[in-house]
Amino acid sequence: MNTRRTYKVSDVSRMSGVSVRALHHYDEIGLLRPSARSSSDYRLYDDDDLLRLQQILIGRELGMSLEAIKRSLDDPQFDRRAALRQQRLELAARAERTAAMLRAVDDALALLDDEGASTMTESHDSVKSIFSGFDPAKYEAEAEKRWGQTDAWRESSKRTSKYSEADWSRYKAESDAIMNDAAKLLREGVAPESVDAMDVAERHRRSIDQWFYPCAKGMHAALADMYEADERFAANIDAYGEGLARWLSAAIRANARR
Repeated sequence: MNTRRTYKVSDVSRMSGVSVRALHHYDEIGLLRPSARSSSDYRLYDDDDLLRLQQILIGRELGMSLEAIKRSLDDPQFDRRAALRQQRLELAARAERTAAMLRAVDDALALLDDEGASTMTESHDSVKSIFSGFDPAKYEAEAEKRWGQTDAWRESSKRTSKYSEADWSRYKAESDAIMNDAAKLLREGVAPESVDAMDVAERHRRSIDQWFYPCAKGMHAALADMYEADERFAANIDAYGEGLARWLSAAIRANARR
């Protein structure tokens, strides 16, 4: 008789790379409950639990929210084998796009070399190759659908259409400085309701107001809700520091109230 293998939470964390804290959170929200408990009430996971955890990680990699992943996995019609086949296709397609983008980056580096600088004016195809793999249309269409009928969208389109490469570089430098300062406060344990945090949030609001569209504090607070709700925005902000999206959103709301 085969004995079922079980794993402690520390074992699962070590094998999967998922933190113990995250595994505890998954248990608390019902996303990944361990199949058993030891006599000392330690969580014990089995192979089926590990396969479910893999589905969670794949879902996150494909951009799904934890809520959507849970609904999918808890669906009585869920077929793990069929899901893995479909996910493999999606990941393979993503790998192809990533490979194309890597080639585009290599082509851009070649164009920056002194020897290849002249090719930018000599070959249309060589310039076009630096955009391989990128699909900005899908983001533009989504943005226009979401905000296209608003005054903010029209004003932002009007302003940004006139920006030069130097303008975008200045904006990027300003934005990075704000985010890095916010991340520093987060690392130092500064509360988002503090004056320093609200001051950074105000700089963030004024930057949007200057570069894109009039951004009153009420609108800024609405943006904070979106930063937390939309995982893509949260991921971009959290790139400066883990948990920054939630911290900055709280600071923005605090700044809107003062």
